[in-house]
Amino acid sequence: MRRLVLLFCLAAAPAFAQDLATGDQITDALSGNTVMGSMVASGAYTEFYAADGKIRAADYEGAWSVQGDTMCFAYGDTAPVCWGVRLRGDQVTWVSGAADEGTGTILPGNPNGW
Repeated sequence: MRRLVLLFCLAAAPAFAQDLATGDQITDALSGNTVMGSMVASGAYTEFYAADGKIRAADYEGAWSVQGDTMCFAYGDTAPVCWGVRLRGDQVTWVSGAADEGTGTILPGNPNGW
């Protein structure tokens, strides 16, 4: 039985990795758009990802970039933190390791005018 479980886990790992977006897909989906959602660790957020790499929100700013097949975020003086991205239509899931750490809905453009 343990072998069967191990084989299932090994077989599922490549599918999970293939489920993540490529760097080009991340840029195409998020650059110039807003994401409204919630993170497991920090709660609700709404952020506009400007094409120039700036993040704009109601009461803070930051920077974003795509490195390889991850999206990286830096706020204030903190070092960038990078996440895998799963895209399904207008839905985004932020992935760290094997865990989903947040979700959001992609809204076209900058509806809040930030």
